[in-house]
Amino acid sequence: MSIGEDRYPYPVAHIGIIGGGQLGRMLVAAAKRIGCVCTVLDPYPNSPAGQLSGQQIVGTYHDPAALRELVTACDVTTFDIEDIDTDVLAELLREGHRIYPCPGLLADIQDKLRQKQVLADAGIPSAGFEAADAPSAEAFAAFGYPLVQKARRGGYDGRGVQVMREAADFAKHLPVPSLVERFVPARLELAVMVARGQDGGTVAYPVVEMCMRPAENVLDLLIAPARIDAATAAAARRLAVDTVEALMGVGIFGVEMFLTEAGELLVNEVAPRTHNSGHYTIEACTTDQFEQHLRAIAGLPLGATDLLCPAAMLNLLGEPGFKGRPVIRGLRAALAIPGVSVHLYGKAETRAHRKMGHVTVLDADVEQARAKAEQVRALIRIEGEEIA
Repeated sequence: MSIGEDRYPYPVAHIGIIGGGQLGRMLVAAAKRIGCVCTVLDPYPNSPAGQLSGQQIVGTYHDPAALRELVTACDVTTFDIEDIDTDVLAELLREGHRIYPCPGLLADIQDKLRQKQVLADAGIPSAGFEAADAPSAEAFAAFGYPLVQKARRGGYDGRGVQVMREAADFAKHLPVPSLVERFVPARLELAVMVARGQDGGTVAYPVVEMCMRPAENVLDLLIAPARIDAATAAAARRLAVDTVEALMGVGIFGVEMFLTEAGELLVNEVAPRTHNSGHYTIEACTTDQFEQHLRAIAGLPLGATDLLCPAAMLNLLGEPGFKGRPVIRGLRAALAIPGVSVHLYGKAETRAHRKMGHVTVLDADVEQARAKAEQVRALIRIEGEEIA
């Protein structure tokens, strides 16, 4: 870290990353570019992030000894996953260690009910909600259908969410402490990445449009910029910045929101970390989301967020019916399409719908970028050496 004037002994900073998945992997790649080194904490040896960093502590995200080993060895610690023991992190923060975003904010966001309450208290618009710590048919009926049930803890990548359109759907409810939300008949699902520095300064990326896979409730195709009018885009960016400022976070945040048929913007959820909806920034923006996050947590100036070229981003998921060592089909054909960049995450095993990589497509025309991404979808398949 800096020792006074604008002078940094190499490495610029030693970054601890809790979580060794694809987000951590891309953080490590960005860290190397700006002169930082990383140590990763992950329960699986040779994790995707650990492969790049070369330094990994093998341990769980709830192991006090492993968390302490990581945090005390590093100048600043961050995370690529939210399921972490925040009590241990809070203790380390009180001892003077730098952890961004702070453990208290992470604790609020880990619990989806607390997250909603914090945002509601700050006046951030979102769908109406109610606690459902003991889900019952009577309580859901009283709240009113259609509704969305969300597990308070542990849900991600489409897990922990159930959409219920009528009372008969209660049969598929999640038997865990939850909240229920009004179902929003959205015209579009949007997202904005926002970075906030240690000095409180913020920058916002362009608004992007998210097309979801309905069955798995995960992002399928992303379009940047979103196909919305300039006034709506400006309002979405303002709302995203207001949301992050309300949380007083440091680092980068993914703010997901709905654009209703009436033109209203409602915040859905906030991710206190780099996010799937920001992957396009690696090729398409002046400063990608991973470098931006590192700048924020290391106390460096935030970078420009200009969109250099329209883009479409496609998630590469494991094909159903396969498992084991990944086998990539269609790679050469996909890379032959102009503007295509393929990112594979280094995961040792595939399974149905697991995120194995992503593809970003650049084109001067956003509709052409989307069309090329659809071509790639038809070409690339992530299979496995074994039949599931």
